[in-house]
Amino acid sequence: QVQLVESGGGLVQAGGSLRLSCAASGRTFSSYHMGWFRQAPGKEREFVGAINWSGTMRYYADPVKGRFTISRDNAKNTVYLQMNSLKPEDTAVYYCAAGRYGTRPRDYDYWGQGTQVTVSS
Repeated sequence: QVQLVESGGGLVQAGGSLRLSCAASGRTFSSYHMGWFRQAPGKEREFVGAINWSGTMRYYADPVKGRFTISRDNAKNTVYLQMNSLKPEDTAVYYCAAGRYGTRPRDYDYWGQGTQVTVSS
């Protein structure tokens, strides 16, 4: 079992940057593929990006491609989401998840509690 805790959210102006972290407990972290999702008020949870267990494969949703970067440090049991050139439409609660390498929430078995990102115009 894996427990996930996100951090690094906050308020930022449009064009700014934030780096989210997701710390995992458990010695099996390196065996899980990791994903980032976000959910804005009144909207469904949306795929942001994913990274495979070794960090050699990444996949991003079109709205964030070229602006967001996912990385992981298996020695620290942590996955990161670097967000650059932020836009107001990026405002959402961001979640990390552990499971299979996929784009659907049901591909993932474990979820963090989420961290709020607010981008002001």
